[in-house]
Amino acid sequence: MTNSLVETLIGAIVVAVAGVFLFFAYSSAGMPARTGYELFAMFTRADGISLGADVKIAGIKIGTVTGLALDTKRYQAKVVMNLGAPYQVPDDSQIRIATEGLLGSTYLAIQPGGSETYLKPGEEIEFTQGTLDIFSLISQAITSMGGSKGGSGQTPAPAPATTPAPATGTP
Repeated sequence: MTNSLVETLIGAIVVAVAGVFLFFAYSSAGMPARTGYELFAMFTRADGISLGADVKIAGIKIGTVTGLALDTKRYQAKVVMNLGAPYQVPDDSQIRIATEGLLGSTYLAIQPGGSETYLKPGEEIEFTQGTLDIFSLISQAITSMGGSKGGSGQTPAPAPATTPAPATGTP
């Protein structure tokens, strides 16, 4: 009987510690419940964006990505985000897909506009910039350095400047 009571007490302590740990992990994760409102944006490319990605203004997290889908009418990526209730986004704002450093995580960066009219829940941020294809940019840079002559990619050195010979008094 005492053996069973000790095992029950140890089990209850383990469950209580696990519950405290889960509560602490949830509260410190910065993932509040879906409070606030949703906006969406359409991107030609949405590489790297995933559910739970941050939405930031001036580097401060104001929301998270809650949905990703392909719009079959425009053939663009529809990204749905949930923004915190106190944050309002002007209707002429821009949104772009950005990364933290060279190999960092991908997030949505909102550049607020100057309008005094704010987007309402469910509306679209119209001005977007999708991800850049870095390999295409590098390929373009390499091919543009090659020039049209098919040379080695190096530009020829300029010819040295010549000065005219001094004039002599005899013809």
